[in-house]
Amino acid sequence: MLIFFQKKQPMNWLKDELKKKAGLQKQINLSDEEKRILSEVKRETTKWNLNNVTRTKAYLDFYRQHPEIHWAFLGHMVSRNGGWNMTDLKGELLSRLLSHREKQSFFSFLERGNWLIFQDAYPQFLIYSESLKRNKPLFFLFPFLNISVFMETVWSCFWRKPIPYMLTIALIINEQSYLEKRVFQNTQYKLEVFQKPEFKLQELLSLNHILFPYEKKGVLNLKGQTLNHFESLHERITLGKRLYNVLFKDKEVLALTEQWANAHPHTGSRKDYWPHIFNDVHDGLPGEQYQFQLKSCQLRPGGRRIFSPSLEIAWKNVSQPEAELGDWYKSDHVLEYFLELDDMINGEIRHAYCQTLERLELAALAKKTVWN
Repeated sequence: MLIFFQKKQPMNWLKDELKKKAGLQKQINLSDEEKRILSEVKRETTKWNLNNVTRTKAYLDFYRQHPEIHWAFLGHMVSRNGGWNMTDLKGELLSRLLSHREKQSFFSFLERGNWLIFQDAYPQFLIYSESLKRNKPLFFLFPFLNISVFMETVWSCFWRKPIPYMLTIALIINEQSYLEKRVFQNTQYKLEVFQKPEFKLQELLSLNHILFPYEKKGVLNLKGQTLNHFESLHERITLGKRLYNVLFKDKEVLALTEQWANAHPHTGSRKDYWPHIFNDVHDGLPGEQYQFQLKSCQLRPGGRRIFSPSLEIAWKNVSQPEAELGDWYKSDHVLEYFLELDDMINGEIRHAYCQTLERLELAALAKKTVWN
C-alpha cells in the first residue's frame, strides 16, 4: 500500500519516483492516436488561452466536470482576481495614479503570468480527462507538452490513489515554480514592474488581496488572504496553501462560493461581486476632480459608483510568445510543502479590502486625473 502523506515527513514513494525520473531521458515512440491526443490538447489549450475571461471560464467548466480536481476551482477563483487586477489598471482609481506606460507594463506582467499558468495547467487537465476516457494513464505524454517531471510523477500517484489535497498542493508548487524564472526573475519585469515605486505600494495596487466572494442569507461575504512579499516564491506557495485552506476546509464556504461562481460569470469588472460600489459604465465626467464616494465599503450620501470596466473594454487580446523551455524541478526539497497547515484559516478579508479602497480613494483625490 502506498503511503502518500504523513504529518511528519514527505511521501517516500513520490521522492523515490522523482529520483528515478528526474535524471531519466527515455525515447518514446508515439502512436497515431497519442499524436492526435497531443494535437487536440494543444488546440483546445490555445482556444481557451485567449484572455483572462476565457481562461477563468475554462477552469470552472472543467471543475464542474471533475470536482475531484480541487485546483481547477482554486485556479478559477484566483484567476478571477487576476482579471480584476487587470481591469483595475484602467478603472477610475488607478487611472489617476499610473501613467500609460506603467499601465501597459503592469498589464503585461499580469497577463503573461495568467497565460503561462493556463498553458501549463490546462493541458494537464485535458490529459487527465483523456486518461479517464480510456481508463489508462496518459501522463507519459507530459514531456511533449513541456510539463515538469514533477507533475508527471504526482499525477501518476493521483491515478493510483486519488488524494485531492496531494494534487492541489503539487499544482500550487508547480505553477509558482514554473513562473519563477519566466516572470519573477525576468529582467524586463524587474525593471518595469517590481522596481517601480507604484509596485512597492502593493496596498494601492490591490495586488496583495485575493478575494473569494459568496452569498449567505442574502448578504455578500468576502473570504481570502493577503500576500505581503509578491516576489518571494516561498511566500506565493504558502499563500496558495492558505487560499486552498480557506476555500476547501469549510464545506459551507466552498458550497456557497461554488454557487456564487456558477451564478456570476466572470467579466473582469469588480461589479461582478459588488455592484453597489462598482459599475462597468463610467458615471463621472472626463477630467473631473475625484471626490470621496465610499465610507466603510458603502456609498456616501450622494456618492456614485466607481468605474470598473469589463476586461473586453479595458484590454485587447494579446498574442503571447511561446513559453520558455526548461523544467523547474531540480530538488525534492519542495516536498516539504506537502505538510498540511495545522489550523483552519478564518480568511476574513473584508475589513482589509475596505481599507485598501479608502487608501486608493485618498491617493486618487490627491492626484491629477490621467486619461489614457
